[in-house]
Amino acid sequence: MKYLIAGLGNIGPDYEQTRHNIGFMVLDAFAKASNTVFEDKRYGAVATMRLKNKSLILLKPSTFMNLSGNAIRYWLQKEKVETNNLLVIVDDLALPFGTLRLKTKGSDAGHNGLKHIQDLIGQNYPRLRFGIGNDFPRGSQVQYVLDDFSDEEKQQLPGRFETAVDIIRSFCLSGVNETMNLYNNR
Repeated sequence: MKYLIAGLGNIGPDYEQTRHNIGFMVLDAFAKASNTVFEDKRYGAVATMRLKNKSLILLKPSTFMNLSGNAIRYWLQKEKVETNNLLVIVDDLALPFGTLRLKTKGSDAGHNGLKHIQDLIGQNYPRLRFGIGNDFPRGSQVQYVLDDFSDEEKQQLPGRFETAVDIIRSFCLSGVNETMNLYNNR
């Protein structure tokens, strides 16, 4: 059985450690924990690995956030992955920093990356929402998501990445419903 695990973010050093790149950061932590290396391929950096009897394709789209759907649709079709075996990892302003929520489907909630994915494949796919908080003055949302994490947040990230890695593993091995039951109330 195949899974596509896509972390959303923007390419380039200017965006590397920004809140909007949390999807890339989670996938980097997952790949590191699994001794897997990304390679530049069509529409993104891709790594493949096995998890027990599952085949995982990790994708960090190179299309920039607002066109993430192009990369995800391409890899879903190329690898013949069902949309219920797609997991999109995304930053979420509506959740307090470090909160992790797994959902089976949903709206784009104003997130341009999710909007583009929804436009191309619909909204019925699992997503792991990583809370980045919303501690910014009115009208400063774009600057906030494109800023680096605070020093206090940076200290907490490794522990949150560890939990996100556990969620990804559980999603692939135990399914979305059991994983939501295990992790969404933590």
